[in-house]
Amino acid sequence: MTLPDMTALAAKKWLLGGRIQGVGFRPYICRLAQAYDLNGWVINHRGQVEILAQGDPAALNHFTAALVTQAPAIALPLILSCHTVAVRPLQEFVIRHDSLESETNIHITPDISLCDSCCEELTTPGNRRYRYPFINCSQCGPRYSIIRRLPFERINTSMQHFPLCQPCQQEYDTMDNRRFHAQTIACPSCGPTLSFITTDNITVATADAALATCISRLHDGGTVAIKGIGGYHLACDARSNDAVQRLRQHKSRPHKPLAVMVPHRMPLHHFVAADTLQTGCLNDVQRPIVLMKKHPDSLLCPLVAPDLDEVGIMLPYSPLHQLLLEGFAGPLVMTSANHSGEPVYVNNAEAQEKLMPMVDGFLHHNRAILHPADDSVYRCIAGKPRPLRLGRGSTPLELQLPTTLTQPVLAVGGHLKNTVALAWQDRVIISAHIGDLTHPRSLALFEQQINDLQSLYQVNASTVICDAHPDYASSRWAMDSNKTVIKVLHHHAHAAALAGEHMDISRWLVFTWDGVGLGEDNALWGGEALLGSAGNWQRLASFRPFHIPAANQAAREPWRCAATLLWESGREWPDCPHDSTLLRHAWQRRLNSPVNTSVGRLFDAAAALLGLVDTCSYEAQAAMQLEAMATSHNEPAHHNTITPLPGNTNIQGIYESDWAPLLPQLLNQKLSVTARALLFHKTLACTLLDQALTLRKHHGDFTIGLSGGVFQNGYLTELTMTLLMQHGFEVKIAEKLPVNDAGLCFGQIIEALVVMDSR
Repeated sequence: MTLPDMTALAAKKWLLGGRIQGVGFRPYICRLAQAYDLNGWVINHRGQVEILAQGDPAALNHFTAALVTQAPAIALPLILSCHTVAVRPLQEFVIRHDSLESETNIHITPDISLCDSCCEELTTPGNRRYRYPFINCSQCGPRYSIIRRLPFERINTSMQHFPLCQPCQQEYDTMDNRRFHAQTIACPSCGPTLSFITTDNITVATADAALATCISRLHDGGTVAIKGIGGYHLACDARSNDAVQRLRQHKSRPHKPLAVMVPHRMPLHHFVAADTLQTGCLNDVQRPIVLMKKHPDSLLCPLVAPDLDEVGIMLPYSPLHQLLLEGFAGPLVMTSANHSGEPVYVNNAEAQEKLMPMVDGFLHHNRAILHPADDSVYRCIAGKPRPLRLGRGSTPLELQLPTTLTQPVLAVGGHLKNTVALAWQDRVIISAHIGDLTHPRSLALFEQQINDLQSLYQVNASTVICDAHPDYASSRWAMDSNKTVIKVLHHHAHAAALAGEHMDISRWLVFTWDGVGLGEDNALWGGEALLGSAGNWQRLASFRPFHIPAANQAAREPWRCAATLLWESGREWPDCPHDSTLLRHAWQRRLNSPVNTSVGRLFDAAAALLGLVDTCSYEAQAAMQLEAMATSHNEPAHHNTITPLPGNTNIQGIYESDWAPLLPQLLNQKLSVTARALLFHKTLACTLLDQALTLRKHHGDFTIGLSGGVFQNGYLTELTMTLLMQHGFEVKIAEKLPVNDAGLCFGQIIEALVVMDSR
């Protein structure tokens, strides 16, 4: 073969980073080079990609311009370097074997929902992947959930047990095929398979028959455990009161809302009143659960989300779900298959053993899930989708640090809604949702996530950052880790997490309102205003402290909060739904009655005083029902009479707002329950504004931040932001991370940077 005139050619070499593993990036580079008649190669370097291309100088310039701008939609490439190199005798453009010699700079891709091209094949009779539940390509399919190690090659995933058949191998080797070098491709001849196991241990082993049996069980009102991308779901007919009630009884989940998966072809208005922003979030490549207002004529049964005005909706995100929902032709409850508070099950045998009493059958598949991940949950607040839980489709989540670390660190988060974070250089990786660390299985997953992150990214942390509360399971793990430990106050981490998302802001006043967290005075905080910046917070405002006996129990029994607030203000509660004699005895003697300033407990008390909830069956039930009541009707709440709670500066110089005037208003039977719920929300919003105005008067300008679990409340958050902006404040809330305790691990790292920089 005659080589071209070398003197007429140019050559360049690039190094790219970012999300370029498992997204079809190297095949894209091959096709791009072929389009411009360039020779050279592309090669993996443990998370980076190196490219050498040479040819006509004008073609090389076009190739350079298209490298990032025309990349696959799910890729996020970054050009790290580019320089001219010597021309060499090359005859083609190839994908070289992966190099394992370079410095680690690994980026792992989350699981990707079914793409349009695969969906079309899935539903086209005659296509060899017609109705194949595991169809995927370079642009969709499982990624993080099946990876064992990098580079992202089939042999390093749980697909290694499914050797490619000849037709799939040909697709894999053909440059102009969209499955060129797609590591997870499969077909009915060589890929994973479905099976249905009955409660009598009868196996239905063919895919179509297994799926048909599953759908039949669901139509009969049964509950089925279905293995998905990140774990098992418990599924039942979301239109049937009997089916949903049966699932709730078997799962011991009497009230907590259940997520619903709806078919693509059924209009959303059959279920919810969705706006454009919510619909866009629902259709995002992550395919999260999105909280939406119930439609007045919804086809969903009321038991899906009792006493709430919103329901979590998601679309099918895998080919299996697509086939299931199309075959069922209706909405299905899709809730995590676990016992309350524990991680989702991922192993076939364990799921079958643990879930057998709950279900009428199991829809299994034989592709192993290596990394569990619950579905992500979003709520649209103040014009943007905000994550409440990060999981399948959104994790591992990578964020950037404002400075470069000299040593890797691990942040282990809080006790509830736990997530962990691994940081090195200027990178932070946030794990999927782990949950409540009270449960042994959650603790096991917590340790697994820590080990997996360090193993996958090939980074070993030398320092562990934890919450200052010594009784958190995450804090105990940190103290037993034999590593250097840095402790961070709970609410400082909340404030720092928000500051870490908005690194351009230098002076904050962050309102950290939540349940409780340990404060620097060893009291339980939960209604604080912190002035300053990450690592340098000054507590300037709070709420009148109060004592609640057995504070942890009070979070599940809101009547305790209501009773003690009344006693603290010298009032009685003749309608108290429980015998409070022992509680009052403990309160009077301050027995196991720590002082706290929690706004979250004020929500609990308000819900109990309004007769909404006296005992919760799930976390934040009282606050959620109180918000739902406030937004359920367009009833005025005496706009002209709402004023902020009175405030005074205490001997420590902290501006305290007194909750006591709220109590008689909450007990005022002349007002409807809805009016009182509205009044409560609006009073708190006015009180936050009052604190902000007072502190601006004495301390100058700042940007206001809203952080902590209370600001999951969309109505309160939007009302508060409106009031603040009307008075000239700039206001920020979290966008990339949950505002609740799931963001603590990131905040712990941002906060600890100051400590580490001073060493």
